Amino acid sequence: MKDALPIVKDIVLIGGGHAHALFLRMWGMAPLPGVRVTVINPGPTAPYTGMLPGHIAGHYARDGLMIDLIRLARFAGARVILDRATGIDGAARQIALAAGAPLHYDLASVDIGIGSDLPDVPGFAKNAVSAKPLGAYADRWQAFVAHSPPSPHVVVIGAGVGGVELALASGHRLMRAGADPRITLVERGDTVLDGVGQGARRTLLAHLDRAGVTVVTGAHPTAVTDTMVTLSDGQVLRSDFTLSVAGARPQDWLAATGLTLHDGFVAVSQHLQSSDPAIFAVGDCAHMIHAPRPKAGVFAVRQAPVLFHNMRAALTGLRLRAYHPQRDYLKLVSTGGKGAVADKFGLRSGGAWLWHLKDHIDRKFMRKFTGYPAMPGTSLPRHPVDGLRQALGEKPLCGGCGAKVGALDLHMALSALPPPSRDDVLSAIGDDAAILRHDASMQVITTDHLRAFCNDPRLMARITAVHALGDIWAMGAAPQVALAQITLPRMSPALHAETLRDIMDQAGVVFRAAGADVVGGHTSVGAELTIGFTVTGLVQRAITKAGARAGDVLILTKPLGTGTILAAEMANVSAPGLMLGDAVAGAFASMIRPLGRAAAILSPHAHAMTDVTGFGLAGHLLEILDASHCAATLTIGAIPLLAGAEALAAAGHASSLSPANRAATEWRMNHEQTPRAALLFDPQTAGGLLAAVPAAAAKEVLVQLHAAGEPAAIVGQITAGLPFIDVV
Repeated sequence: MKDALPIVKDIVLIGGGHAHALFLRMWGMAPLPGVRVTVINPGPTAPYTGMLPGHIAGHYARDGLMIDLIRLARFAGARVILDRATGIDGAARQIALAAGAPLHYDLASVDIGIGSDLPDVPGFAKNAVSAKPLGAYADRWQAFVAHSPPSPHVVVIGAGVGGVELALASGHRLMRAGADPRITLVERGDTVLDGVGQGARRTLLAHLDRAGVTVVTGAHPTAVTDTMVTLSDGQVLRSDFTLSVAGARPQDWLAATGLTLHDGFVAVSQHLQSSDPAIFAVGDCAHMIHAPRPKAGVFAVRQAPVLFHNMRAALTGLRLRAYHPQRDYLKLVSTGGKGAVADKFGLRSGGAWLWHLKDHIDRKFMRKFTGYPAMPGTSLPRHPVDGLRQALGEKPLCGGCGAKVGALDLHMALSALPPPSRDDVLSAIGDDAAILRHDASMQVITTDHLRAFCNDPRLMARITAVHALGDIWAMGAAPQVALAQITLPRMSPALHAETLRDIMDQAGVVFRAAGADVVGGHTSVGAELTIGFTVTGLVQRAITKAGARAGDVLILTKPLGTGTILAAEMANVSAPGLMLGDAVAGAFASMIRPLGRAAAILSPHAHAMTDVTGFGLAGHLLEILDASHCAATLTIGAIPLLAGAEALAAAGHASSLSPANRAATEWRMNHEQTPRAALLFDPQTAGGLLAAVPAAAAKEVLVQLHAAGEPAAIVGQITAGLPFIDVV
């Protein structure tokens, strides 16, 4: 097998707009060796705006118009950073992030869309919502529809095509919900629908009239409260839901980039390059100097192939390609119900056939992001040696704790080790960390390593640091020092240095917050990124897995499901009705959550404690039961799960380690075969603490955990008997 070519250049896509989404899809089909692609976006999904009116009208579910950037990036082999860009330093070639350290780029592209909010209008930010960005608007709208009054008043600010579409869609949806809506459309100018042909304008005005939409022109809002909108002409409009679709506002941070702007938008050449040739811009945030056009998604879609070619050409010395936008395009304006009006070719019908045409175009676009070619697996020779197929397994090898050796195999390997010969080694194999005598107190030491399961070394560093500290926290110890062991993939020397710096910086943030110092480590170069830490801690009374007593209550501090979610993400599969990106983002957020506060609350009370990692909840609970010579009852409905985990388990997805976990534990359990029960065997990465706490203290401990923001739950009870788990 040939080694992968080293990474030597970084392309960074700022924003998950339409052009960047198409770029990533094209990159997945034809990557450029030696180049790493990164997409920065605040959330794991990005909306397709063409279907927004249909969603507001109730024709499409929310997930039907969202592009899953996590799945798309997995297909493209790209890194996703869930953060918001706040600046660009062209001299240093760095992108500033709201929550993370600056990110290096060799080439960057900006596709961050526009805003339609009204920041200068008093009360708008608190009491209204803008159509862009879409996510917050869609969420607020669904909540409003579910709890709207019988005669809801809706004010839509801005009477261009977007405002008219959303006014009609809002009225249609509310009427479908049994309400009697009052919709008012407010336009600063003297005419509505400026920019469309007269025939289409007349037809759309007739639709507004039939829908009972009141149109106010020559006025703009001067104040917004939770119940009314005050206009510049003195009118006061009642409003239960206020929406702005008023024009296009560039994002403020672009002004400080040093790039040439046009009315706040990035000015680009025919090659889609800004005034800095290393920075491209596309979509609504860009202004094409050579061919100005209105803000419309059709241009972003058609810019994508040119952007894809030109960024590759800029890195390889090939000739750049010019983008020449069409002078006009077919505008299909939806009319609330399943009808549309066309503004081109003399068409202005509001009939159903135009809606079906628009629906066909929109669904065709979204199909590009709902199914991807199967990921190539490892091919076997025509006549494989006996046992090779079984060793390879049916699924790709999971990362994180899903890449662990199974419990039974590990036990067999370690059982031959002799007991400690030193009198200052108080405990070794079996507990979460070895216990060493350290003056008047004790020191605990452990090591943990994770094979990268995502393409972001910074995120992997944070997760691995939390994961490694879990053993220290589980012993009730205060973290002391950490040594790093890092295997880097092949890269240029500059990227090796940058990646190592990023890893150590992010790990250092976690360790310093836990009270520990990173004091060195070791690096090597290998086939893939692996990060590990050896960690020590100090403790007066070490909490082991032994000591649980009948009657103790079991408390779990984090939800289960990371193994199943990561397995689905690595295989780039999902479950019906689930946005995998949302589930993955939730899993990441859980994994980077430290256990220090939870450990501090549990340690004074816990009779036994461990962290739930590779062997799953069932495996780690049985370790407590074996050490404590007792049994347990788990309440399956009380066990917290990560969003999406149960749906993925129901769809048949599981970590590659799950079968080994079942084999090691299931014969000592009584449980029904359900998707929720399957997650008892799910290997966890940076999972929660599992503590056996006296029943008398359990409720107060849980109150303290919740007050500290910990998502803990009582999941069962220790009982008398041989080590066995009864799941009820």
